[in-house]
Amino acid sequence: MSTAVPTPVARPSGLDQAPYQLIAPDGRCDAARIDACAVPAAQLLALYRGMLRIRLMDERLLTMQRQGRISFYGEARGQEAAVVGTAAALGPEDYIVPALREAGAALYRGLPLAAYIAQIFGNDHDLTRGRQMPCHPGSRAARYVTMSSCIGTQLPHATGMAMAAQQLRDGHVIAGYMGDGATSEGDFHVALNFAGVFRAPVVFVCQNNQWAISTPVSQQTATPTMAEKALAYGLPAVRCDGNDVLACYVAMRALVARARRGEGPQFLEALTYRVSAHSSSDDPSRYRDESVTAVWREARCPLVRFRAFLLGRGLLSPEGDSALREELDAEVRAVITAEESVAPPPLRSLIEDVFALVPPHLVEQLAEVAAALPQKPAH
Repeated sequence: MSTAVPTPVARPSGLDQAPYQLIAPDGRCDAARIDACAVPAAQLLALYRGMLRIRLMDERLLTMQRQGRISFYGEARGQEAAVVGTAAALGPEDYIVPALREAGAALYRGLPLAAYIAQIFGNDHDLTRGRQMPCHPGSRAARYVTMSSCIGTQLPHATGMAMAAQQLRDGHVIAGYMGDGATSEGDFHVALNFAGVFRAPVVFVCQNNQWAISTPVSQQTATPTMAEKALAYGLPAVRCDGNDVLACYVAMRALVARARRGEGPQFLEALTYRVSAHSSSDDPSRYRDESVTAVWREARCPLVRFRAFLLGRGLLSPEGDSALREELDAEVRAVITAEESVAPPPLRSLIEDVFALVPPHLVEQLAEVAAALPQKPAH
């Protein structure tokens, strides 16, 4: 028996540590590599439209939160490429199990903007009747599962849904999203272990924005990448530049195809940065160097990068870009105006949406509440 001490492996083999990138931060690219990806011009423009819509919507709604017109908001600023690029690579019958910043994916897949804004207001048009936190939409039509603010709990659900699809042989792929912080939760390990063992058709997408609220990656995990955690469970893993929407789209497209062919679960780490606060309740200047944030916000902006690429390829003109911005901004403004004027859900919905036959004691309690309401302050 050998007594030699085994040499530790510094990093898992087979993982490209350098993120996959197609478009440089200044918009330059290798034309041959782009052409080899075979992405139609219409798809490229759809990616840009999807990202721009999120940016304009976020700017408007965060301002409204500061004005006191909505109670809470969480931006996806700086992460639009990872959101739209990965969602666009899914088929219409596939499902998204989101984390916290993927609402733009639901909109890209067909969730009406009015439904999203109504959910933020919690008004009478909101399908959840004000029972869910703002920015937590769900859509059966868009195949977008209602998100949960509990970190990582959605990942076993994604695996379970994929195992169901596997049993049904319906060819559906499930996309389970997470942030870097979720990889330190037990649910992450449970989900990847089950997915790996049962070869479930799920693609896990980690938006590594380098901050788990106020905790940097370096203080919540010892691994230099999130992707290598997936390798331990037998999942093929890819790292991509999360601010390069085309790289996100092409990488996700390949992984979705593998999962659909029955090649088991896949893992994508999109390296990006959370340039905004965690939410409207957070002040990131208290715990990080905002000069670093400024570099990501300005020099590495995914929208600026892709706009330069489209202009360089002759797929977009400055005039066309201005017209698109005006169109999308007008849409956002019009929907906000319409939904802000909608009344809140009626008081009776507190019980009528829960019970088919309302118990007499709740009818009595509701009457008491209704009688007391006029005596309360206007708020």
